[in-house]
Amino acid sequence: MYDIAMFFLPAFVACLVLLGIHVYLGIHVITRGVIFVDLALAQIAALGAMCGLFVGAEPGSTESYFVSLGFTFVGAILFTLARSQAKRVPVEAFIGIVYAVASAVAIIVANKGPHGADEIQQIMVGSLLVVTPERIAVTAGVYVVIAAIHYAFREKFLRLSFDPEGAERSGMSIAWWDLAFYATFGVVISLSVTIGGVLLVFTFLVVPTVIVALFTQGVGRRLLAGWGVGLVGSVLGLAASYEFDAPTGAAVVATFGSLLAVALVARVLIPGEIQTDLSSGSHH
Repeated sequence: MYDIAMFFLPAFVACLVLLGIHVYLGIHVITRGVIFVDLALAQIAALGAMCGLFVGAEPGSTESYFVSLGFTFVGAILFTLARSQAKRVPVEAFIGIVYAVASAVAIIVANKGPHGADEIQQIMVGSLLVVTPERIAVTAGVYVVIAAIHYAFREKFLRLSFDPEGAERSGMSIAWWDLAFYATFGVVISLSVTIGGVLLVFTFLVVPTVIVALFTQGVGRRLLAGWGVGLVGSVLGLAASYEFDAPTGAAVVATFGSLLAVALVARVLIPGEIQTDLSSGSHH
């Protein structure tokens, strides 16, 4: 049992590192109503990584990462521009289009490589079991910097997500702060996709936040509860991966989906009402 635990330890630590920042960002994403922005940015990052490989960058190399990051910055700019047109066209429409186009181009690029199918699978489910301590440490370091930025400017970011009309009335530069949010989001996603893949990154961003939104109010409580849900889901997912000899990333995603189903049933059965609109929670 000890050997098994040691084998899965890097994957478990990687899950905790990813959850640490994704649960927080998920609160913003759910509140903004741009649920699939993470999926779209993750697909853009994956496309960038594949393009990096196509031009000769080694998988997981610094060159590959910066190509991926460049692609996500383009996506960040597009989503910032899309928000400015939200009264004409819903932002989710732009997000869906970007995801579809990025996916299509990724398939085209993969088709040009000798191992296209393997690369697509790697992008979707990640490589949790082979993640190195060095990669985890670098990723954690970058996330700490991003978290520090969001903490330092928390009032700006939270107001933009929870009270955009008030932010506009107060004279905030909506476009610039929106771009800052998506740019920092893009940095996180570019790193996350190389470890967890598109599906796991999306799951970590959305599922814990949705589960805790069924039962709690307030950003602080939802953040703590989301981390707790993430911890339980990661342990159960890794255990399921071992027990059923299933791909690790896919097993973790399926486990989080099961937890959401259980939480939804429990919420229906538990008497009493709770307002589930994230915007109603205090962010102080």
